[in-house]
Amino acid sequence: MVFDQTFYALVALVLFFGIVIWAGAHKKAGAALDDRANLIEKELSDARKLREDAEKLLADYKQKAIDAEREAADIIASAKTQAQEYADEAAKKLSETITRRTKQAETKIAQAQATAVKEVRGHATDLAIAAAGNLIASQKGNPKLIADSIAAVKTKAN
Repeated sequence: MVFDQTFYALVALVLFFGIVIWAGAHKKAGAALDDRANLIEKELSDARKLREDAEKLLADYKQKAIDAEREAADIIASAKTQAQEYADEAAKKLSETITRRTKQAETKIAQAQATAVKEVRGHATDLAIAAAGNLIASQKGNPKLIADSIAAVKTKAN
């Protein structure tokens, strides 16, 4: 029988597989692939966990942003309410001040008017007395008329 190169290649291949099997290389290769698969599985698991944590953090931050916006809106509404209350209070105080000062001015005007009337009456009385004096001087000799005139002027003056 003549052995050609193909036969020797086949024998070498069978011997190679035999040595590989005898040395346990297939177990080592399988174990290495299993280890690699376990490592990849662990990395995927860690990646899923990180993603879940990131999604949870994102949800927390979104909720915090919503809460912050709500709080800001509440603060703005409160500030507007306070500003309106301050404006109403200031308007009320201004109105009260104007009313009070108007009354004070009216009182001063009434006092000034009363003083002016008194002064005018005083001057009128003085003029009437002077006129009566002139009249009496022209009517010399009638003492009853003089006394009656003075009494009438005094009564009307007061």
